Amino acid sequence: MKLTHKVALASLMGLSLAATAATVLKADTAKSSVSATFKQMNVPVEAKFKKFTASIDYNPATPDASKATVEIDAASIDIGDPEYNKEVAKKEWFNAAQFPKATFVSSSIKAAGAGKLTVTGKLNIKGKATDVTFPLSVKADGGKYTFDGVLPIKRLTYNIGEGEWKDTSMVADEVTIKFHVVTQ
Repeated sequence: MKLTHKVALASLMGLSLAATAATVLKADTAKSSVSATFKQMNVPVEAKFKKFTASIDYNPATPDASKATVEIDAASIDIGDPEYNKEVAKKEWFNAAQFPKATFVSSSIKAAGAGKLTVTGKLNIKGKATDVTFPLSVKADGGKYTFDGVLPIKRLTYNIGEGEWKDTSMVADEVTIKFHVVTQ
């Protein structure tokens, strides 16, 4: 094979590999959301996190090679009242001064049918890391993607609500984290 053919073949192989490589997608935070829903005195309350980042290394042709990282600013929680927001940032709840970020880092993303993925990874809140698995839906729109998921957790697993707040008769232990990530 002539040198020019080898160069051309190598170039084509490089383009082919680049076309199948995952693309790191960043969340469009203006169109994305992360919230937590829980019950206080048996009444559902939704808290939204105003500051977060999400980075998803994703290629629909090879979803098993995908990776995701989400970082949430714990002090950015908005329960709808400035006084409550200050309260949940305190030591008994999120302890945002000592643990300013809650994070999720995937260890596995598997295809689970058309437009569906199963995600496994480490969720770290308030210094406590646990393994979690949850379903994720994905929709493509041009070069952008929308990822939607729901992750149920127990707040006491992460020491959210210490001291008198460990009593689940006032604030339930069950919390549902919902996220809607639209990429740029």
